[in-house]
Amino acid sequence: MKQMKSILITLFLVFAAVFLCGCTGQDEPVSPITPSTISGVVTVFHAGSLTAPFEELEAAFEAAYPGTDVQLVPGGSTKMVKEITDLDKSADVLASADYTLIPSLMMPDYADWYVTFAKNRMVLCYTDDSLFADEVNADNWYTILEKSDVAWAFSDPNLDPCGYRSLMTIKLADAHYGDNTIFDRLVSANSAITVTEEKGVYTIHATSPDPKGNIQIRPKSVELVQMLESGGLDYAWEYRSVAVQNNLKFIELPEPIDLSAVQYASTYATVVVDTAGGKMTADPIVYGATVPKNAENPEAGLVFIQMLIGEIGQDVMDGQGQPPVAPAGGYGTVPAALKALTASS
Repeated sequence: MKQMKSILITLFLVFAAVFLCGCTGQDEPVSPITPSTISGVVTVFHAGSLTAPFEELEAAFEAAYPGTDVQLVPGGSTKMVKEITDLDKSADVLASADYTLIPSLMMPDYADWYVTFAKNRMVLCYTDDSLFADEVNADNWYTILEKSDVAWAFSDPNLDPCGYRSLMTIKLADAHYGDNTIFDRLVSANSAITVTEEKGVYTIHATSPDPKGNIQIRPKSVELVQMLESGGLDYAWEYRSVAVQNNLKFIELPEPIDLSAVQYASTYATVVVDTAGGKMTADPIVYGATVPKNAENPEAGLVFIQMLIGEIGQDVMDGQGQPPVAPAGGYGTVPAALKALTASS
Protein backbone atom coordinates (compact mmCIF):
# COMPACT_ATOMS: atom_id res chain seq x y z
CA MET A 1 0.00 0.00 0.00
CA LYS A 2 2.82 2.41 0.92
CA GLN A 3 4.64 1.51 -2.31
CA MET A 4 1.50 2.23 -4.33
CA LYS A 5 1.05 5.61 -2.62
CA SER A 6 4.71 6.44 -3.32
CA ILE A 7 4.20 5.68 -7.00
CA LEU A 8 1.01 7.75 -7.09
CA ILE A 9 2.72 10.69 -5.41
CA THR A 10 5.55 10.55 -7.95
CA LEU A 11 3.03 10.52 -10.81
CA PHE A 12 1.20 13.40 -9.15
CA LEU A 13 4.36 15.51 -9.01
CA VAL A 14 5.09 14.87 -12.67
CA PHE A 15 1.52 15.80 -13.57
CA ALA A 16 1.66 18.93 -11.45
CA ALA A 17 4.84 20.12 -13.10
CA VAL A 18 3.21 19.82 -16.50
CA PHE A 19 -0.31 21.07 -15.87
CA LEU A 20 -0.46 23.39 -12.89
CA CYS A 21 -0.50 27.14 -13.45
CA GLY A 22 -0.66 28.41 -9.89
CA CYS A 23 -2.64 31.63 -9.69
CA THR A 24 -2.56 32.54 -13.38
CA GLY A 25 -5.76 32.98 -15.32
CA GLN A 26 -7.14 29.94 -17.10
CA ASP A 27 -6.25 31.28 -20.58
CA GLU A 28 -2.68 32.22 -19.64
CA PRO A 29 0.36 29.99 -20.33
CA VAL A 30 0.87 27.19 -17.82
CA SER A 31 3.98 27.55 -15.67
CA PRO A 32 5.54 24.57 -13.87
CA ILE A 33 5.04 24.09 -10.16
CA THR A 34 7.52 22.02 -8.20
CA PRO A 35 7.50 20.93 -4.54
CA SER A 36 9.76 23.84 -3.62
CA THR A 37 7.23 26.38 -4.87
CA ILE A 38 4.43 25.06 -2.63
CA SER A 39 4.99 25.82 1.04
CA GLY A 40 3.48 27.15 4.24
CA VAL A 41 0.30 26.39 6.13
CA VAL A 42 -2.58 24.98 4.08
CA THR A 43 -5.88 25.42 5.92
CA VAL A 44 -8.55 22.92 4.87
CA PHE A 45 -12.13 23.40 6.09
CA HIS A 46 -13.97 20.13 5.51
CA ALA A 47 -17.09 18.17 6.35
CA GLY A 48 -16.73 15.95 9.40
CA SER A 49 -17.49 12.91 7.25
CA LEU A 50 -14.29 13.62 5.29
CA THR A 51 -12.03 13.36 8.35
CA ALA A 52 -10.62 9.88 7.67
CA PRO A 53 -9.85 10.33 3.95
CA PHE A 54 -8.52 13.85 4.45
CA GLU A 55 -6.12 12.65 7.14
CA GLU A 56 -4.72 10.28 4.49
CA LEU A 57 -4.56 13.10 1.97
CA GLU A 58 -2.81 15.31 4.51
CA ALA A 59 -0.02 12.75 4.85
CA ALA A 60 0.27 12.29 1.08
CA PHE A 61 0.30 16.04 0.42
CA GLU A 62 2.93 16.81 3.05
CA ALA A 63 5.08 13.97 1.68
CA ALA A 64 4.80 15.42 -1.83
CA TYR A 65 5.36 19.00 -0.60
CA PRO A 66 7.69 18.83 2.44
CA GLY A 67 7.51 22.59 3.01
CA THR A 68 3.78 22.49 3.77
CA ASP A 69 1.76 22.03 6.94
CA VAL A 70 -1.81 20.94 6.20
CA GLN A 71 -4.17 21.98 8.97
CA LEU A 72 -7.49 20.17 8.84
CA VAL A 73 -10.53 21.93 10.32
CA PRO A 74 -13.54 19.55 10.43
CA GLY A 75 -17.12 20.60 11.05
CA GLY A 76 -20.65 20.67 9.72
CA SER A 77 -20.48 21.84 6.10
CA THR A 78 -23.06 24.58 6.51
CA LYS A 79 -21.19 25.86 9.57
CA MET A 80 -17.86 25.78 7.69
CA VAL A 81 -19.30 27.77 4.79
CA LYS A 82 -20.89 30.30 7.14
CA GLU A 83 -17.57 30.83 8.93
CA ILE A 84 -16.11 31.91 5.59
CA THR A 85 -19.03 33.99 4.34
CA ASP A 86 -20.31 35.48 7.61
CA LEU A 87 -17.23 35.55 9.85
CA ASP A 88 -14.63 36.09 7.10
CA LYS A 89 -12.50 33.19 8.29
CA SER A 90 -9.82 32.24 5.79
CA ALA A 91 -9.54 28.76 4.28
CA ASP A 92 -7.35 27.57 1.43
CA VAL A 93 -9.74 24.69 0.69
CA LEU A 94 -13.43 24.28 1.48
CA ALA A 95 -14.77 20.74 1.04
CA SER A 96 -18.49 20.33 1.63
CA ALA A 97 -20.63 17.22 2.08
CA ASP A 98 -23.24 19.00 -0.05
CA TYR A 99 -21.79 20.58 -3.18
CA THR A 100 -24.87 22.81 -3.59
CA LEU A 101 -23.78 24.90 -0.60
CA ILE A 102 -20.96 26.34 -2.72
CA PRO A 103 -23.04 27.80 -5.57
CA SER A 104 -25.93 28.75 -3.29
CA LEU A 105 -23.99 30.36 -0.40
CA MET A 106 -20.51 31.18 -1.71
CA MET A 107 -20.79 32.17 -5.37
CA PRO A 108 -20.06 34.73 -6.68
CA ASP A 109 -18.72 36.70 -3.70
CA TYR A 110 -16.64 33.99 -2.01
CA ALA A 111 -15.92 31.50 -4.81
CA ASP A 112 -15.75 31.43 -8.61
CA TRP A 113 -15.82 27.69 -9.18
CA TYR A 114 -16.11 24.26 -7.57
CA VAL A 115 -15.55 20.59 -8.31
CA THR A 116 -17.64 17.57 -7.36
CA PHE A 117 -15.46 14.69 -6.21
CA ALA A 118 -17.27 11.98 -4.19
CA LYS A 119 -20.62 10.36 -3.46
CA ASN A 120 -22.27 8.81 -0.39
CA ARG A 121 -25.56 7.44 0.94
CA MET A 122 -27.59 7.63 4.13
CA VAL A 123 -27.68 4.66 6.52
CA LEU A 124 -29.03 3.98 10.00
CA CYS A 125 -26.19 2.93 12.33
CA TYR A 126 -26.31 0.82 15.48
CA THR A 127 -24.16 -1.52 17.60
CA ASP A 128 -24.52 -5.00 19.04
CA ASP A 129 -25.65 -3.36 22.29
CA SER A 130 -28.43 -1.32 20.68
CA LEU A 131 -31.96 -2.18 21.74
CA PHE A 132 -33.59 -4.50 19.19
CA ALA A 133 -30.27 -4.92 17.35
CA ASP A 134 -31.23 -8.50 16.53
CA GLU A 135 -34.55 -7.42 14.99
CA VAL A 136 -33.95 -4.18 13.08
CA ASN A 137 -33.79 -4.33 9.28
CA ALA A 138 -34.60 -2.32 6.14
CA ASP A 139 -38.29 -3.17 6.43
CA ASN A 140 -38.97 -2.33 10.08
CA TRP A 141 -36.40 0.31 11.18
CA TYR A 142 -39.04 3.02 11.55
CA THR A 143 -41.13 0.88 13.89
CA ILE A 144 -38.01 0.29 16.01
CA LEU A 145 -37.19 4.01 16.27
CA GLU A 146 -40.66 4.91 17.50
CA LYS A 147 -40.36 2.65 20.54
CA SER A 148 -40.28 4.83 23.66
CA ASP A 149 -37.21 3.16 25.16
CA VAL A 150 -35.05 3.52 22.01
CA ALA A 151 -32.65 6.51 21.91
CA TRP A 152 -31.75 7.76 18.45
CA ALA A 153 -30.25 10.88 16.92
CA PHE A 154 -29.30 12.92 13.90
CA SER A 155 -27.08 15.97 13.51
CA ASP A 156 -28.33 19.56 13.54
CA PRO A 157 -30.00 20.27 10.17
CA ASN A 158 -29.04 23.93 10.53
CA LEU A 159 -25.32 23.18 10.79
CA ASP A 160 -24.70 19.89 9.03
CA PRO A 161 -25.96 18.48 5.70
CA CYS A 162 -26.16 15.01 7.27
CA GLY A 163 -28.77 16.45 9.61
CA TYR A 164 -31.12 17.74 6.95
CA ARG A 165 -30.47 14.64 4.85
CA SER A 166 -31.57 12.48 7.78
CA LEU A 167 -34.88 14.34 7.81
CA MET A 168 -35.18 13.98 4.04
CA THR A 169 -34.66 10.22 4.26
CA ILE A 170 -37.29 9.81 6.97
CA LYS A 171 -39.82 11.87 5.03
CA LEU A 172 -39.15 9.97 1.80
CA ALA A 173 -39.91 6.80 3.78
CA ASP A 174 -43.56 7.85 4.05
CA ALA A 175 -44.21 7.28 0.36
CA HIS A 176 -41.82 4.35 -0.08
CA TYR A 177 -43.36 2.27 2.71
CA GLY A 178 -46.91 3.44 2.01
CA ASP A 179 -47.38 4.99 5.44
CA ASN A 180 -47.75 8.78 5.47
CA THR A 181 -47.47 8.97 9.26
CA ILE A 182 -43.85 7.75 9.63
CA PHE A 183 -42.29 11.22 9.75
CA ASP A 184 -44.99 12.57 12.05
CA ARG A 185 -44.61 9.66 14.50
CA LEU A 186 -40.82 9.69 14.56
CA VAL A 187 -39.92 13.36 14.23
CA SER A 188 -42.82 15.76 14.66
CA ALA A 189 -44.10 13.94 17.75
CA ASN A 190 -40.66 14.30 19.37
CA SER A 191 -39.59 17.81 18.29
CA ALA A 192 -40.79 21.18 17.00
CA ILE A 193 -40.07 20.08 13.40
CA THR A 194 -43.19 20.22 11.25
CA VAL A 195 -44.10 19.53 7.61
CA THR A 196 -46.29 21.36 5.12
CA GLU A 197 -47.27 20.24 1.63
CA GLU A 198 -47.90 22.22 -1.55
CA LYS A 199 -48.40 20.76 -5.01
CA GLY A 200 -46.78 17.47 -4.08
CA VAL A 201 -43.70 19.01 -2.47
CA TYR A 202 -43.19 18.50 1.25
CA THR A 203 -41.35 21.22 3.17
CA ILE A 204 -39.82 20.26 6.51
CA HIS A 205 -39.53 23.26 8.84
CA ALA A 206 -36.38 22.68 10.91
CA THR A 207 -35.02 26.09 11.88
CA SER A 208 -35.83 25.45 15.57
CA PRO A 209 -35.73 21.67 16.08
CA ASP A 210 -36.22 21.63 19.90
CA PRO A 211 -35.85 17.84 20.30
CA LYS A 212 -37.59 15.97 23.10
CA GLY A 213 -38.55 12.44 23.96
CA ASN A 214 -36.14 9.84 22.56
CA ILE A 215 -34.55 12.11 19.89
CA GLN A 216 -31.17 13.76 20.37
CA ILE A 217 -29.49 16.29 18.07
CA ARG A 218 -25.77 17.15 17.95
CA PRO A 219 -23.90 19.77 15.86
CA LYS A 220 -21.94 17.23 13.78
CA SER A 221 -22.89 13.75 12.63
CA VAL A 222 -19.47 12.36 13.57
CA GLU A 223 -20.19 13.21 17.22
CA LEU A 224 -22.91 10.59 17.15
CA VAL A 225 -20.35 7.84 16.54
CA GLN A 226 -18.89 8.24 20.04
CA MET A 227 -22.38 8.33 21.52
CA LEU A 228 -23.22 5.06 19.80
CA GLU A 229 -20.00 3.41 20.91
CA SER A 230 -20.46 4.55 24.52
CA GLY A 231 -24.03 3.30 24.68
CA GLY A 232 -25.57 6.77 24.86
CA LEU A 233 -27.54 6.03 21.70
CA ASP A 234 -29.13 2.98 20.16
CA TYR A 235 -29.32 4.33 16.61
CA ALA A 236 -27.89 7.25 14.65
CA TRP A 237 -28.22 8.55 11.11
CA GLU A 238 -24.89 8.70 9.31
CA TYR A 239 -23.27 8.55 5.90
CA ARG A 240 -22.34 5.03 4.85
CA SER A 241 -18.67 6.01 4.70
CA VAL A 242 -18.69 7.08 8.36
CA ALA A 243 -20.23 3.75 9.32
CA VAL A 244 -17.61 1.82 7.35
CA GLN A 245 -14.71 3.88 8.71
CA ASN A 246 -15.86 3.32 12.30
CA ASN A 247 -16.80 -0.36 11.96
CA LEU A 248 -20.41 0.31 12.90
CA LYS A 249 -23.31 -1.93 12.04
CA PHE A 250 -25.79 -0.25 9.71
CA ILE A 251 -28.98 -0.75 7.78
CA GLU A 252 -28.68 -0.39 4.01
CA LEU A 253 -31.79 1.54 3.02
CA PRO A 254 -33.70 1.34 -0.28
CA GLU A 255 -32.35 3.62 -3.01
CA PRO A 256 -35.61 5.61 -3.30
CA ILE A 257 -34.93 7.01 0.19
CA ASP A 258 -31.14 6.84 0.81
CA LEU A 259 -30.24 9.78 -1.48
CA SER A 260 -27.67 7.76 -3.41
CA ALA A 261 -29.16 7.22 -6.84
CA VAL A 262 -29.37 9.71 -9.70
CA GLN A 263 -32.32 7.82 -11.18
CA TYR A 264 -34.40 8.79 -8.13
CA ALA A 265 -33.49 12.49 -8.26
CA SER A 266 -37.06 13.50 -9.12
CA THR A 267 -38.37 11.46 -6.18
CA TYR A 268 -35.88 13.03 -3.80
CA ALA A 269 -36.81 16.51 -5.03
CA THR A 270 -40.31 16.14 -3.56
CA VAL A 271 -38.79 16.89 -0.14
CA VAL A 272 -37.33 20.25 0.94
CA VAL A 273 -35.88 21.17 4.34
CA ASP A 274 -36.20 24.78 5.51
CA THR A 275 -33.05 25.46 7.57
CA ALA A 276 -31.43 28.54 9.08
CA GLY A 277 -29.15 28.56 6.03
CA GLY A 278 -31.99 28.43 3.53
CA LYS A 279 -34.16 25.83 1.84
CA MET A 280 -32.39 22.60 0.86
CA THR A 281 -33.96 20.37 -1.76
CA ALA A 282 -33.23 16.66 -1.47
CA ASP A 283 -30.94 15.36 -4.19
CA PRO A 284 -28.27 12.68 -4.61
CA ILE A 285 -25.40 13.09 -2.10
CA VAL A 286 -22.40 14.60 -3.84
CA TYR A 287 -19.41 16.30 -2.21
CA GLY A 288 -17.89 19.51 -3.57
CA ALA A 289 -14.71 21.53 -3.05
CA THR A 290 -13.32 24.95 -3.94
CA VAL A 291 -10.57 27.42 -3.09
CA PRO A 292 -12.35 30.37 -1.42
CA LYS A 293 -11.52 33.86 -2.62
CA ASN A 294 -10.19 34.78 0.83
CA ALA A 295 -7.61 31.97 0.84
CA GLU A 296 -4.24 33.00 2.27
CA ASN A 297 -2.39 30.25 0.39
CA PRO A 298 -4.54 29.78 -2.73
CA GLU A 299 -1.79 28.16 -4.82
CA ALA A 300 -1.35 25.38 -2.27
CA GLY A 301 -5.13 25.04 -1.93
CA LEU A 302 -5.42 24.53 -5.67
CA VAL A 303 -2.73 21.85 -5.62
CA PHE A 304 -4.49 20.11 -2.71
CA ILE A 305 -7.70 19.93 -4.75
CA GLN A 306 -5.68 18.74 -7.75
CA MET A 307 -4.44 15.84 -5.60
CA LEU A 308 -7.95 15.27 -4.23
CA ILE A 309 -9.53 14.76 -7.65
CA GLY A 310 -6.55 12.95 -9.16
CA GLU A 311 -5.48 9.31 -8.83
CA ILE A 312 -4.26 9.67 -5.24
CA GLY A 313 -7.49 11.24 -4.04
CA GLN A 314 -9.69 8.80 -5.93
CA ASP A 315 -7.78 5.88 -4.40
CA VAL A 316 -8.11 7.35 -0.90
CA MET A 317 -11.82 8.16 -1.20
CA ASP A 318 -12.65 4.72 -2.59
CA GLY A 319 -10.69 3.03 0.18
CA GLN A 320 -12.67 4.98 2.80
CA GLY A 321 -16.07 3.91 1.46
CA GLN A 322 -16.81 7.13 -0.43
CA PRO A 323 -16.99 6.37 -4.16
CA PRO A 324 -15.15 9.07 -6.12
CA VAL A 325 -16.74 11.06 -8.92
CA ALA A 326 -14.39 10.24 -11.80
CA PRO A 327 -13.72 12.38 -13.59
CA ALA A 328 -14.60 15.12 -11.14
CA GLY A 329 -17.27 17.57 -12.23
CA GLY A 330 -16.12 21.13 -12.84
CA TYR A 331 -18.41 24.15 -12.54
CA GLY A 332 -17.92 27.87 -12.88
CA THR A 333 -14.57 29.36 -13.87
CA VAL A 334 -12.56 26.20 -13.30
CA PRO A 335 -8.79 26.93 -13.08
CA ALA A 336 -6.64 25.71 -15.95
CA ALA A 337 -4.74 23.58 -13.44
CA LEU A 338 -7.83 21.40 -12.97
CA LYS A 339 -9.17 21.28 -16.52
CA ALA A 340 -7.43 18.03 -17.42
CA LEU A 341 -8.99 16.29 -14.39
CA THR A 342 -12.57 17.52 -14.69
CA ALA A 343 -15.54 17.10 -16.94
CA SER A 344 -16.54 20.76 -16.94
CA SER A 345 -20.09 21.93 -17.49
